[in-house]
Amino acid sequence: MTDPILAGDVNRPELARTTAHLDLLALARDVAAAAGDLLCARLPEVAGGRLLADGASTKSSPTDLVTDIDRSSEELIVRSLLSARPDDGIRGEEGSAKDGSSGVTWVIDPLDGTINYLYGIPTFSVSIAACLGDRGIVGVVHNPSTGEMFTAAEGLGASLDGHELRLHASRRPLGEALVGTGFSYRAGNRAAQARLLSVVLPAVRDIRRAGSAALDLCAVACGRLDAYYESELKPWDVAAGDLIVREAGGSVTALEGLFEGPVFVAAAPGLEAPLLELLQRASSETA
Repeated sequence: MTDPILAGDVNRPELARTTAHLDLLALARDVAAAAGDLLCARLPEVAGGRLLADGASTKSSPTDLVTDIDRSSEELIVRSLLSARPDDGIRGEEGSAKDGSSGVTWVIDPLDGTINYLYGIPTFSVSIAACLGDRGIVGVVHNPSTGEMFTAAEGLGASLDGHELRLHASRRPLGEALVGTGFSYRAGNRAAQARLLSVVLPAVRDIRRAGSAALDLCAVACGRLDAYYESELKPWDVAAGDLIVREAGGSVTALEGLFEGPVFVAAAPGLEAPLLELLQRASSETA
């Protein structure tokens, strides 16, 4: 089966691709909302950090908790997507994997901000992206606590609850920029990130650490943050947010050489170069 996104209409290919993108976006938006409803419905079970004994396990360390709620959310998302588009591929944080024949692969984070969720902090999200190869073509990030829905489609822009997001060149120097970041679950890596932060923090207005990479990227897209950087992110952490930032007019760069993997740096126009320079300098000073 050849997907219309790949084939298009031989007479009106751009229109066909636009229609296909919007169809994918509508599906992702509906599925993200349903997953968000599930997360909210089950939040009382774990609010305040109280874990059910049979509903918690660990990933890379005891700090990195994953619950049966993550898995339930991913199961709902995968079931819904494949019911509508059975020939698509799947790549999910909780292990869902399927090769598809359509060329479209869904990259899913069913609960980004697990620790926030477990403690009842209302900063967690559902992130769903549709990709062609490594290229995101549709992205949705939904915060169930606020009801906010960030969306983007390749070439069609980004929006928050239907209102267009459009970043303009920042008039702020880096020293007046509000910058978001995040930290590893591994103590040794957190220590290295803290050393980097000790150089970055005095060079910017202030630092925020919200706890959901997908929402941090969206915060850049809507101007709540001027920039954001974080290492150790996985494809499902950034696939949707990356597209939302780019379609809003910002930039996302994978900066190599600071840690074992890339540092993802998102910024409003005009702030990318000075922030990249600062991070590289901070890395050399703390090595």
